[in-house]
Amino acid sequence: MSDETPKTSRRDEGVSLLERAARRLEKAQAAQGATTAIPLETVPAGSAGAAPVMEMPAPPAAATAAPAARPTARRTSGRQSRRGEIDLQSLREAGFVVPDSPSTLTAEEFRLVKRQLLLNAFAKGEAAIKNGNLILVCSAQPNEGKTFCAINLALSIASERDVTVLLVDADFAKPEVLSTLGLEGGKGLIDVIADPNIDLADCLIRTNIENLSVLPAGRQHHLTTELLASERMGAMIEEIAQRYRDRIIIFDSPPALASSAAGVLALHVGQTMFVVEAERTREQQLREGLAMVSACEHTHLLLNKTRFSASGRRFGAYYGYGYGYTYGS
Repeated sequence: MSDETPKTSRRDEGVSLLERAARRLEKAQAAQGATTAIPLETVPAGSAGAAPVMEMPAPPAAATAAPAARPTARRTSGRQSRRGEIDLQSLREAGFVVPDSPSTLTAEEFRLVKRQLLLNAFAKGEAAIKNGNLILVCSAQPNEGKTFCAINLALSIASERDVTVLLVDADFAKPEVLSTLGLEGGKGLIDVIADPNIDLADCLIRTNIENLSVLPAGRQHHLTTELLASERMGAMIEEIAQRYRDRIIIFDSPPALASSAAGVLALHVGQTMFVVEAERTREQQLREGLAMVSACEHTHLLLNKTRFSASGRRFGAYYGYGYGYTYGS
């Protein structure tokens, strides 16, 4: 036989397959009265007699419509702090320093208090203080006005144009910063130290005061002091101090004579503002309290709730009040 015979046979075979498929399609259309896709019988790939694929009638739109793509959650590479609204009106009524409010005795006094702290925080050269932008606010005993002063210091510094403030509620046994500011609680400093999977940025609260953020204390933990003394705490503090050179971090500490955590926090900061209640804190208590935070070499005293001024400076007379604060190193 010649070489032409097999080729013709294979070609006829391929055409025959297509003809049979076309006849099946016509019968199905006649029976159903609609256009329906009928699968073609497969022509072996690479067959010498394979004919071009026939263009089939388009099936109904409903049959060809691809299923709608399901929305997928997109993971962002960066982390975002949550937002919180500070009740400014309540703070104003409680005597706190509120941005854009008229000058008051408290506002003027904290302008003086913050200036030396800021000068130390951003000092250069030989005057530079390691971690000078980390400030511990402490007292010897409870109820001396420590939290009141820490919040007012943060609010006052937040009014600076070139500085941001992070207020850390580090009074773990009796946290009051969030409740005073009217913010909701959540994970905080202790959670970040205890769990390496928790990122600090996830715990921060950005507030409606532009330059002020807040870090909650976090959950109660029976090893608070040990966690604060850990390498992770030290590394985190070092990172905060070095990464944000324009940020002041204020720690509202437990009272020095009520918790060992105050002494451990003093190891990490560059400055301490020690609050003393006038006519209540005894000299021995003051000395013992200062000894507990002596790891911080730069300590300033703030005499709170006083009705006189040893220097003769009386801002109260100008603003209609008869008392003020005394501040010194």
